[in-house]
Amino acid sequence: MMTQSQNRRSRMPDDPFRLEVTIDRSSPTPLHAQISDPLAALIVDGTLQPGTRLEDEVSMARRLSVSRPTARQALQHLADRGLVTRRRGAGTVVTSPHVRRSMELSSLLSDLRAAGHEVSTRILDYDRHRATAEEAEHLGVDPGTEVVLVRRLRLADGEPIALMTNLLPGDIAPDKEELSAAGLYDLLRERGIVPTTATQVVGARNATAKEAELLADKRRAALLTVARTAYDREGRAVEYGTHLYRASRYTFVTTLFTS
Repeated sequence: MMTQSQNRRSRMPDDPFRLEVTIDRSSPTPLHAQISDPLAALIVDGTLQPGTRLEDEVSMARRLSVSRPTARQALQHLADRGLVTRRRGAGTVVTSPHVRRSMELSSLLSDLRAAGHEVSTRILDYDRHRATAEEAEHLGVDPGTEVVLVRRLRLADGEPIALMTNLLPGDIAPDKEELSAAGLYDLLRERGIVPTTATQVVGARNATAKEAELLADKRRAALLTVARTAYDREGRAVEYGTHLYRASRYTFVTTLFTS
C-alpha cells in the first residue's frame, strides 16, 4: 500500500483523487473495505480536505481491477458514514469534517469554534410563557412560573449539525439576539450562573421528515438524542435540554476510569 504522501503526489490539483492501494484477494478483509478504509482514514485525518472530488466508481473499478459493484459499495460505505456525498452530475465529494465532542458541561458553539469550525445559529422558536405542569417538573418549579422555550439550529461550516430545544427559568434566560451569537452556557456564566452538574440520557432514533429537512439529511436518518438537566452549585435546575445530532456528522467522546 502506498503512503499518504505518495497518494497526494499522484494527482494534479484539478484531478479527482485516486487512491493508490494494492488489493489483497487472499485477505479476510472484504475488497470494498480495502478501498473504503484507507480512504476514510485520509478523510478523517484531514489529508483529503472537504470539497475534494474522488475518482468515480467506473474508473476505480477498472484501475484497481475490481468489479464495479465492489467500487460502488466502497464509495457508498463512505457516504453512509457521512464522510462523502454522492450526487448525480457532481460525483463523490468529501464532506465537512466529522465533529467529535467530549461529554462535558460546555457550550456546543464554543466547542465547535475551539475545534476550528465556522459556527452559526438559527433561532427557530423563542417563547416566553407560563410553565405547564410538565415543564415545571423538568425545572423543579411551580406550574405557572415564567419560563423560556428556545429552539435553535446549529450549523458548523455552513452545514446543519444539531437541533437544540432548551427550557430555562424566565429570570435567567438570555434573549433571542444573545442566543443567535453566543452559546447558552457561556451566556449563563456571564450572568454568574455556573452549571456544575447534570443528569443526561443519550440515545438514538430516526429523524422525522421535518427534522431531516431542517438538518439537510435523508428521511429516517440516524440521530443521536440527548436529554439533559443542568444544575448550578445550589442544586437549582438552570436548563432542561433535548438535543438532536446528526449521527453522520457528530460523535460523543467519553473518557472512562477504572474504580
